Amino acid sequence: MARLDVGLIGAGGIARAHLPAWTELGARVTILSTDGQAEQLAARYAEFGVTAVDSLAELLDRSSVVDVCTPTFTHRQLVLDAIAAGKHVVCEKPLALTVDGAQHMVDAAEAAGVLLFPAHVVRYFPAYAALAESVAAGGIGAPAVLRFTRSGRYPVWAPWFADPALSGGILVDQMIHDLDFARLLAGEVVRVHAQVRGRHTPGATDGDVATGTAVLTHASGAVSHVLGVWGLPDLPFRTTFRVAGPGGILEHDSTAHTGFRVLAQGARALGEGIPGSAMTESPYLTELRDFAAAVTGGPAPRASARDGVEAVRIAAAAAESARTGEPVELKPTEEAGL
Repeated sequence: MARLDVGLIGAGGIARAHLPAWTELGARVTILSTDGQAEQLAARYAEFGVTAVDSLAELLDRSSVVDVCTPTFTHRQLVLDAIAAGKHVVCEKPLALTVDGAQHMVDAAEAAGVLLFPAHVVRYFPAYAALAESVAAGGIGAPAVLRFTRSGRYPVWAPWFADPALSGGILVDQMIHDLDFARLLAGEVVRVHAQVRGRHTPGATDGDVATGTAVLTHASGAVSHVLGVWGLPDLPFRTTFRVAGPGGILEHDSTAHTGFRVLAQGARALGEGIPGSAMTESPYLTELRDFAAAVTGGPAPRASARDGVEAVRIAAAAAESARTGEPVELKPTEEAGL
């Protein structure tokens, strides 16, 4: 694989998960951040040639690909600027806060002939990858009932998470992982009914709790139940799934069978827990290797730009349903192939 010149925008928790993956892949990385952390982060990886810059123009000039790891409300313009400069882009989920915003990004990438990759990293976690492979191979027949849960402490370390105008709230920010995966397994979603409870306004502090639930009806007739929790400071990160079809049931609980666990390393900032996968390669490395291979002539990555748009479409419908208390019908799109 040819060496990539990567422009990493952002220096927060997810950027710190991506950076070691890029250095493992042999990329030359340049970092830009507006919070003053880029220089400090670059210094920690100086042995790999990582440097920090002060402007987007300089980052774009030094990069062949751009990795956007910033708060959701900044994604759209940063991605469009990178695309306008002719760069391939990997963008953290969700692509944008609105369907129109995400679609605009995809259209721009297609017009420019560059790859836009939505970083739906759950597709690369081993248990979820095995689930997708089994379902695709017909291991349980057509999925009929799917249940997903995702819980962890309220991300109060970054105030924008608690503001739906900036993050989309728990339905759009946290639960989009499982909304995307439900669509991957059971096909296009035609109806969404969702609710939220707890603190969903700016100013959340330790002790606040937010929950979201969404019921998805798929065109196939399958039904998916998705639960998300932002909880108390001592709530361990946990994900589960249970997928049933006529041929059996596939299930997983991330806390049930831990072969090896690192409890503390002394370097991670309080609360900024980025989930990993014990005893395996980092899913962030697997994900970015997939993207890197695609931009250097390899096969398309597991998640397409269209997948990113459809995930936003489902999440935005869930947010609208939670706001009105009514289910939201989704019309099949041409891109979805229905």
